[in-house]
Amino acid sequence: MKVKKYAMLFVLIIIIFALFPVTALMQKTEKVVLGSKLFNEQYILAHMIAHLMHDNGLQTDVKESLGGTMINYEALKKGNIDAYVEYTGTAYNVILKLPPLEQWDPDEIYQKVEQGLMEQDNIAIAARLGFRDDYAIALHKDWMKENDVVRISDLEPYADDLSLGTDPEFASRPDGLPQIDKVYGFTFGRVRQMQPTLMYEAIKNNQVDAIGAYTTDSRVDLYNLSIVEDDKGALPPYDAVIIVRKEFLENEELMKIFKILEDQIDTETMRRLNRLYDIDKKEASDIAKEFLVEKGFIAP
Repeated sequence: MKVKKYAMLFVLIIIIFALFPVTALMQKTEKVVLGSKLFNEQYILAHMIAHLMHDNGLQTDVKESLGGTMINYEALKKGNIDAYVEYTGTAYNVILKLPPLEQWDPDEIYQKVEQGLMEQDNIAIAARLGFRDDYAIALHKDWMKENDVVRISDLEPYADDLSLGTDPEFASRPDGLPQIDKVYGFTFGRVRQMQPTLMYEAIKNNQVDAIGAYTTDSRVDLYNLSIVEDDKGALPPYDAVIIVRKEFLENEELMKIFKILEDQIDTETMRRLNRLYDIDKKEASDIAKEFLVEKGFIAP
């Protein structure tokens, strides 16, 4: 009987050890699908997450240029993607549709977004990356100096004669151009919607007079533009965050990977990485990998 018991125990141990690597392998070969919006840093950040996943033995699929905010968000909710980088101001205004605040405090917006996404859709923030990519209005430096324009309020006498180039989201979102119209009480004479890359080319070639720029975009400096001060605080803060479905919170391995990027990228760093993409024409994946190697997060 003892021999039989030991034999059965031996077989059981063999089965457990045989199954363990298979189970681990299954976890390691799960494919994590990452979404991205339609511009430079979104591509870079999606590949940054992908490289971290690869370094930890996970497969990924990066959906570059998946679409705008709601396309990515709905894909996340439905399980078509597993994570993407969102911005707190966008989540507050576009996804949660919360009322504007008299004063935009970044930490208060973050807390309201974190709570609201979870309560509304079981969506969680996996990491706060450390930089803000705020919307802003930019014009040619020479024109601003010639016309003594420093603040958005200063544009009112000229607005009817100015054309604005902007990405499609900023043109229609409640936290974008409509909010500027509402707070400042004027509209631009003409608004042209276009992809961000074309927007900068348009102002470079004097096809538009102003653009809806981003504070992390190096092309503002490249094209000798200047950002006008949002003196009435019309536009909210846009902290970059990685968002995932609630179920991912239970996956400690994945959450540790996301947390690697917590507070690791400031605005100047993101602008530098964007410059490598926009000006130096490097691939987003290569930019992401070089940054992670430089920080010591992955092996060369």
